[in-house]
Amino acid sequence: MTNFDERAKDWDSDPKKIERARTVAEAIRNTILVTPQMSALEYGCGTGLLSFALQSDLGQITLADTSQGMLDVLGEKISTAGVTNMHPTRLDLTTDSPLPSQRFDITYSLMTLHHIEKPKDILKKFHALLSPSGILCIADLDKEDGTFHTDGTTDVHKGFERTELQTWVEETGFTDVKFSTVCEIKKKINEVEKTFPVFLLTARKTT
Repeated sequence: MTNFDERAKDWDSDPKKIERARTVAEAIRNTILVTPQMSALEYGCGTGLLSFALQSDLGQITLADTSQGMLDVLGEKISTAGVTNMHPTRLDLTTDSPLPSQRFDITYSLMTLHHIEKPKDILKKFHALLSPSGILCIADLDKEDGTFHTDGTTDVHKGFERTELQTWVEETGFTDVKFSTVCEIKKKINEVEKTFPVFLLTARKTT
């Protein structure tokens, strides 16, 4: 188990996390058309690194997380930056019911899906929260051997097989599924440097 509330204040001190978010944002822009007319939901937003990287490209952005500590840091960042189109909210799609009434043109997440116990269920909720022809973007780990999390975290999946994840996404009602490798995370494990690829999945709601 990882306590994201405790880690929130130091989250942005890692320049690699900031660069990763910028890289994923650029990959999203290069893969789909994002415009200021689009409403967006970032789920598992943390301190909002990805949404800040996309902020000028989108309209109103709802940033949702289950960690109040992360949301507190995010709120301070939004206030300091003086941006008006970013709105933090505490939301746990695994337990909260009913779903929010708002619908979005794009939903995205970064390194969140592997922390969700039942990813197929959350995909269904992402689908429900999207407007017709809405776009889903998920950036997360390729299948790995379980050595990625060295901080004692236990409530995780060991990444995802792309073909299996594509099947889940299509069964949920998405089409035009595309994958690309957007970056790699390097970690030293027992004195050996290992590389963990991060994919970007994009898909469009059709049903």
